[in-house]
Amino acid sequence: MQNSWLYLIFWLLVFVVFYAYLGYGALLFILIKIKRKLIARPVVSFGENQLPEVTFIVAAYNEQDYIEAKIRNCLAFDYPKGKIAFWFVTDGSDDRTPELVECYPTLPGQTVRLFHSTGRRGKIDAVERVMAFVKTPVTIFTDANTDVNPMAIRNIVRHYADPKTGAVAGEKRIAMGETGDASGAGEGIYWKYESLLKKWDSELFTAVGAAGELFSIRTELYRPVPVDTLIEDFVMTMGIAMRGFRIAYEPDAYAVESSSASISEELKRKIRIAAGALQAAWRLRGLLNPLRYGTLTFQYVSHRLLRWTLAPLALPVIFGLNCLLAWNGPTVFKALLFAQIIFYLFALLGYFFERKQLKIKAFFVPYYFCVMNYAMYRGFLRLLAGRQSVVWEKAKRAV
Repeated sequence: MQNSWLYLIFWLLVFVVFYAYLGYGALLFILIKIKRKLIARPVVSFGENQLPEVTFIVAAYNEQDYIEAKIRNCLAFDYPKGKIAFWFVTDGSDDRTPELVECYPTLPGQTVRLFHSTGRRGKIDAVERVMAFVKTPVTIFTDANTDVNPMAIRNIVRHYADPKTGAVAGEKRIAMGETGDASGAGEGIYWKYESLLKKWDSELFTAVGAAGELFSIRTELYRPVPVDTLIEDFVMTMGIAMRGFRIAYEPDAYAVESSSASISEELKRKIRIAAGALQAAWRLRGLLNPLRYGTLTFQYVSHRLLRWTLAPLALPVIFGLNCLLAWNGPTVFKALLFAQIIFYLFALLGYFFERKQLKIKAFFVPYYFCVMNYAMYRGFLRLLAGRQSVVWEKAKRAV
């Protein structure tokens, strides 16, 4: 009887981990195939003369090495010049970033505006400060250290022809640095898979939140989030979804960002994001009511919540139970234990090779997977201790 309970717990936990990382993707694929056969999704867009005015906000902190390239990137967008204004918010910057924005030469019809405050209170405070001045129907947000493709604005804006669309998430892409280490390999593969899930989520019903590298909102739907929110982009867009609007996903609007300079730099990023994710899970706990939110609850739990909570907790329990069950249980448990040992050995080798700067990418994915889940534990402890500030230390990026 005791073994029966252990078997049940083991297989339930295995299912949770499998579903969180792969099973939901497979289920989404099937649901999308069915939906495409049953429902023809209408295509709506604006005519050239109907394109709405847009405010494009770039939050930048001490980005003097990148800011001029970012301005050039913005001014190259294929969008009517008189219908887009570029706002650069440089709060807290004590290098030449504000000066470079203010003095950047522009052509007639181009609007580049500087917002600067000497105090550094975090990105969320800076964004909230300038949102009070936005009068355009659409607001787009991006980071200073990303390159956005020229057609991104058109591809984002077209979704707002549908009145049910409240936000649009762009795609994050990782540019591999010359090092090609575990961070770049793992991060790149992770975001490719994430992008596919977001595309399918959006097609099924709604994307589940947006990443700060590139996203937009219908300005009238903007609501301030608590000033201590750690991942404000996700909480802001999910708040819009909870009010009954869709978050569309647009893969042809993408922001390219360099991978982290090393796995240790990536770990810093993951820990602070993990702390923010767990904070968001608590603040968005109302989403656990499927009677109110239906499909949105299903997508949120499947795509986000399980990865943030049960899946990381399940991994060490699965390994411990597997050791116990392999001792005197059926052969399948011995085979699964052997597979787990090989996987974690590959992760350990990935750690070793990354430290030795050896480029053997076959071991980087298991290593990156373990780093991601380890970060959830570290993020939880940091959140409990109150040591994660909204003023984040920037991770070094690869060159």
